[in-house]
Order: sequence, then C-alpha cells, then structure tokens
Amino acid sequence: MKSSSRMKILLRSLSYIGRYKYLLPVSFLLALISVAFTLYIPIIIGDAIDLMLAGAGNINLDAILKKLSLALVLVLVTALAQWLMSTINNRIAYHVLRDMRNDAFAKVDSLPLSYIDTHPHGSVVNRVINDTDRFAEGLLLGFTQVFVGVLTIVGTLGFLLWINWKIALVVVLLTPMSIFIARFIGKRTYNMFKRRSECEGETTALINEIISNQKTVNALGYGKRAACRFGEVNERLEKSTLDAIFFSSITNPTTRFINNVVYGAVALVGAITAVLTKGSSLPFTIGQFACILSYSTQYTKPFNEISGIFAEFQDALASAGRVFEILDEDEEFGDCEGAVVLSDTKGDVSLDSVCFSYTPDKPLIENISLEAKPGQRIAIVGPTGCGKTTLINLLMRFYDVLGGGISVDGKDIRTLTKRSLRTNYGMVLQDTWLCAGTVKENIAFGSPEATDEQIIAAAKAAHAHSFIKRLKDGYNTYIGEGGEGLSQGEKQLLCIARVMLALPPMLILDEATSSIDTRTEMRIQQAFSEMMRGRTSFIVAHRLSTVREADLIIVMKDGHIIETGKHGELLEAGGFYAELYNSQFAN
Repeated sequence: MKSSSRMKILLRSLSYIGRYKYLLPVSFLLALISVAFTLYIPIIIGDAIDLMLAGAGNINLDAILKKLSLALVLVLVTALAQWLMSTINNRIAYHVLRDMRNDAFAKVDSLPLSYIDTHPHGSVVNRVINDTDRFAEGLLLGFTQVFVGVLTIVGTLGFLLWINWKIALVVVLLTPMSIFIARFIGKRTYNMFKRRSECEGETTALINEIISNQKTVNALGYGKRAACRFGEVNERLEKSTLDAIFFSSITNPTTRFINNVVYGAVALVGAITAVLTKGSSLPFTIGQFACILSYSTQYTKPFNEISGIFAEFQDALASAGRVFEILDEDEEFGDCEGAVVLSDTKGDVSLDSVCFSYTPDKPLIENISLEAKPGQRIAIVGPTGCGKTTLINLLMRFYDVLGGGISVDGKDIRTLTKRSLRTNYGMVLQDTWLCAGTVKENIAFGSPEATDEQIIAAAKAAHAHSFIKRLKDGYNTYIGEGGEGLSQGEKQLLCIARVMLALPPMLILDEATSSIDTRTEMRIQQAFSEMMRGRTSFIVAHRLSTVREADLIIVMKDGHIIETGKHGELLEAGGFYAELYNSQFAN
C-alpha cells in the first residue's frame, strides 16, 4: 500500500485516540517526569564519582551518601511515574480497541445481505476480533515507547551538548542510521503483514465452514480433502508469517549494532580528547565522562526501541486498514428521508410489476404482480431456484426491487422505516436459528417483555411444551449456539413458538415444517390455522400437502408467475401445479 494510504489510516486511527484526549496530557506529563529524572540520575552518579576521586584519601562520605540517596529517591519516583503512564496508556489503547470493535460489530449488523452472502464469515470475524486486537497492541507500544523515546532523545541530546558538543556531534551523526534502516525494512514488511492478516481470515473462514458442517463432512468422507485444503491455506499463512517476522526481526539486531558503534565511537573520541589535552585543562571530569557514556547509551536506546516497534506498527496499520475496509463498506439501504412508521397494519400487500436480479446478467424475477388482501393465505410454490425465497426477501426489504414496487396498506415499503416493516412480519424459516441461552430466552427473542405464562402458552400452541418439559431444566435449560443438543425438529418448534408469541399482523412461513414429522406437522398445521386467522400469510412450500387450504396459490417458474388459483382449480386446470402435485401424490 502507498505511504499516502498508510497516512490516511494513521490519521483515521488518531481520530479514535482523540476521544480520550483528556488522558493524553497526563500521560505526556508522566513521560516527561520519567525522562527528566532518568536523565538527571547519571549527573548525580557522576558527581558522586568526582567526589570519590577528589577526596584523595579523605572522602566526603556524607556528601556521597546524599547524592546516592537522592539518586535512589529519583529511581523510585521514576518507577512510579512509568507505572502510572503504562496504566493510562493501557486504558487509552483498550478503550480504542473497544470502540473500534463496537463500530465494526455495529457495521456488520448494518451491512446488506449481499455482502454477508458473498464474503466468508470467518474473514469478517477475523477483522472484528484479531485485526482490532493487533491494532490495539501496536497502539499500546506506540504510546508507551514513542512518547518516552522522543523525550529521551531530546533530553539526552541537550545534556550531551551542554557537557561536550564535539562528542554530541559524533552521536547525532551516527544514530540516524538506525532510523533509515527501520524505515527501509518497515516499508517492505507492511504488505507482508497485510498478506498475513488476509491468510488468517481465510484460515478462520475455512475452520468455521468445516466445524459448522462437521456432520456432512464426516458423512461424505470429506475429512482428508478438508485437511488438504486447510494444509494449503495454513502453509500460505506460515510463509506469509515467516516472511513478515523475518524481515521485521532484522531491525532490532541491526539497530543494536549501530548503537554499539555509537558507544564505541563516543568512548574512543572521549579517550583521544583526554590524551591529546595537555595539563589540567580537560574538557570534562571523569564523572562527566561517565555521564557522557551513559547518555550515549540512553540516546541510542530509544532509536533501537522505536525502530523495533516500527515493524509492529506496520502490522497494526495493516490490521487497522482491514478493519476500516469493512467500516467503509456501503451499508444496507437506509430509510428514506421522511420515512414513516408502519402502524395499525391491516396486511394489504401489493406487488406491482416487480423486477429483481442478484447480478445484472442473470435476470431472476421479472414483472411479477400480486395482490394479497388482509387475512388471505397466499401459498407460493414452484421448483427450486424459481425465486420463491427471493420474493420473501423483497417483501421483508432485505433487498430492494430493481423495478416496480411493493406496498403495504397502500404505502410503498421504501417510504417506511425498515424496522417497523419487519416487526410487522413474523418469519419461520427452513433454516432455524437459535442463540446461546435458555429455551425461555430463545422463545422470547423477539418479545423480551413477554411473561412466563405467555411464553408457555406460545410453546403449547407450537406443540413444543411437551419436549421442553422433558429437558433437564425445562424452560430454563441452557442450549448452546445454534441449538446444540436439540434435534432439527425441536429447533424448528422453538422457532415456531417464537412467532406464536409475537403474533404480528403478517406472517411468512418458508418451509416452516420441513424438519417435523408428519404427525406433529398435522398438529402444527392446526396451530398455524389458528395463528393465520385474520393475518395476511405467505407460505412457501415444496410439500404441497401444506398449501391445500390456502386462499390463493401462486405457481412460480423461472422468476415468473405462471398460474394462480385455489388448490382444486389448479388441479382441474391440469397445468404445472397439477404436475407438481401428482408427482408427490401419484399413488
């Protein structure tokens, strides 16, 4: 990535830090105190050395002890200041981590389904968790070491110029070499760390895919091929990680070598100056020379530390860039200006010449028109891929129509708030979704204010009460993510109970009884009949036995409505619906 892009990422990262600007001056003050005392200690030690040498057999022990006692106090104060500074820097870094992670999660919640459907879920998870973590670690290193490092460089340079400007010049001319080396390596490691993050995302996505479908993997004997796929991705992750770590690890030993060269040069220049100076006109005392050697080490140490975190900072920027990529994605189409809340819904749903396709070159739904009167049961049938579920997605406005329009109670759904539109629909899908929590919490997922009595009544209506009572803790039984420990049919019964509890004015049942045995299905159909009474209902089904009582059956094929009517009428017509029905009930 170009340096301008990295600068944009850095500036954007600083905007997160700016939320805690009231802590920055405190951290800076503590860093100033820590550096000032750290730099003053060598002067005190140098004075103590000069007192020892000046005594000539009559050492002023009291004066030396006072100097050493002062040095000890300054060491303790410095340690306290460094501890407080680290605590504050930790607070800033992990507050920024929390904010960035919250923003990323909120963004995921507002992303359009098209993004979720076309991007590996593991990669998205990796950005929200690992990439934000790496950014916070790099940020913490930057705060802790850059603040102190810059102040130390400025302070030691000042003291060196005060003691002996010639030696200070030697130090100033040699130390920038470490910065040039760090910058040279850092430019090359940025893209390496970016590739590593991308490979980590691939690895997470693959692991998530295999674990979530483990039964299918085992049933089809896919384990070895899955291991080969994982081995290939893991190998690329290993290579990208080793490349990034290898090049970033060159920085530290190289800068340490330069620091040792600086120390040796200072010692050599100081010794030569002392030898060439005649008489008692030495430009510095032995104690001051000890200070010079100490300052040369302290001056070069920040260069070593800053260059050491330079590669880490490149990793942090690469991770932040991946997080910002997801933050910059287009959000799900929002509510239009002046959008109204759908209330007192009657359930009059109208589709007028609706057109839609997921990709421009593959038309799916073309010029569909439909009128669903309040309280009607509309069944949508047809072969796989004909657009049944897509039609449901359009009704819920998970996707926007590309042509025509959909209205509820005479209001175009694009003029309604998405929240009010969707809360007026109750959905039971073929693919069940349960969260980690108790059975009671899962039933009340869309109605958190519901009482225990209402939850139990909804479970009884969904014929889920009997199996719930057989669970270890009944309605308080904890179930894992995705309904772990329950059969597919039991999961679907809980999803049906969830809708039974909410009872919105419009219903969508997309293969709602596909995982339930025939006997239970008959009881559920009776419950559905009660639930659908007076409510506009859209029923998507492959099992045509579930749609015989519908007020209107819509037969779809290749994105078009080819037949409409009641069950008996369509059978008498002898068209496509009759073929589908007879293929299921030929005997």
